[in-house]
Amino acid sequence: MTPQFRPIADQVEILMRGVDCGDMQTQAAMQEELTERLAQSRDAGRPLRVYCGFDPSRADLHLGHTVPLRKLRQFQDLGHEVVFLIGTFTGIIGDPSDKDSARAQQTLDDSMQKAETFATQAFRVLDRQTTRVDYNHRWLKDLTFADVINVASLFTVQQFLGRQNFRMRFEKGDPIWLHEFFYALMQAFDAYVLETDVQIGGTDQLFNLMAGRKLMHAKGLRPQTVLTYPILPGTDGVKRMSKSTGNTIDLEDSPGQMFTKVLNLPDTVIPLYCDLLTRWDSCRLTHVHARFADDMPAVKRELAREIVSAYHDDSQVARAERDAADMFSGSMPSDTPEFKVVGSAGLLDVLQAAGLIESKGKGRRLVQQGGVKLDGKTVTDPFITALEPKTGDRVVQIGKTRFLRLVR
Repeated sequence: MTPQFRPIADQVEILMRGVDCGDMQTQAAMQEELTERLAQSRDAGRPLRVYCGFDPSRADLHLGHTVPLRKLRQFQDLGHEVVFLIGTFTGIIGDPSDKDSARAQQTLDDSMQKAETFATQAFRVLDRQTTRVDYNHRWLKDLTFADVINVASLFTVQQFLGRQNFRMRFEKGDPIWLHEFFYALMQAFDAYVLETDVQIGGTDQLFNLMAGRKLMHAKGLRPQTVLTYPILPGTDGVKRMSKSTGNTIDLEDSPGQMFTKVLNLPDTVIPLYCDLLTRWDSCRLTHVHARFADDMPAVKRELAREIVSAYHDDSQVARAERDAADMFSGSMPSDTPEFKVVGSAGLLDVLQAAGLIESKGKGRRLVQQGGVKLDGKTVTDPFITALEPKTGDRVVQIGKTRFLRLVR
């Protein structure tokens, strides 16, 4: 694979779109480095090696995960080599970058099982034929204690405590576990082993990515160029998109659910969604941005069509739009999934088994808030039976966008 012949300035404009490196000085330095690397890549006929790591903490992906995936795809379309790195070993610890407490640890077997689904869903964005998929347990599990000490000697405790999430926990007296410091060291080692030219990630990853630069320099390699991107807010428009928060637009959502969730987004996040989640070029984005003030409802529909068509067949966009209209009117969309109910199971048991609620406690609170409907009527008793012996199929609705047909 050789880099596509395209003016360097055009490549930089595409690849720097949406970049946020924390401060203007760092961003200018990274843009200058990227420009230089692209020119050298063109002259040498050697593609840049670009990677992003993903820890399989859950088995499925949402639109927040696709922000770096889309940037990887842009590099691919420009002819560069992309490494989709699954953090099968770093996932054992869990990245503390966006957390105010330690993550729960998982086993390598857990991590590998989730990794299979991760890779499959990632190819809904990435080019399967040209993507290199790798797993960091291949090299991290064999590091000796001496290796770890050698890497750790490059960093100070003060540097780690300077990170906002660690500093806040330290000031509150909350525990900071020693193994959490190792995460940045392991991610730095990934960059060194892969000999990357460019690493991308979210703004919360900047410390880890810069650690990679430091380790590569210490090992005699040219430090990687670092490009970070804003964290995508969830459907509430405030908190980062996260399964634990329940504010996600999932890649496995039906077309109608996707469309409806986009229409329900707060206006304030639409510019960022347009910049980070679409395949639109700069001219199209400029035109769309100019319409925010006067034509936001139409822009949302345009954005919803783009997002649905990116993850489902184009032919499903029109049906998704009709399903979205049905959801707004309280009707059941055409692709509502079915769930078979056995015996006299309670409604909350069924909803938890179907994956519509994380726990019965959250389900009870949802009922108390009026967020659950059964056959169009608001449920007030969280302990009701899902299907009575003589009733036929029933439709349960959670919020505005999630439906489930209950069948015996």
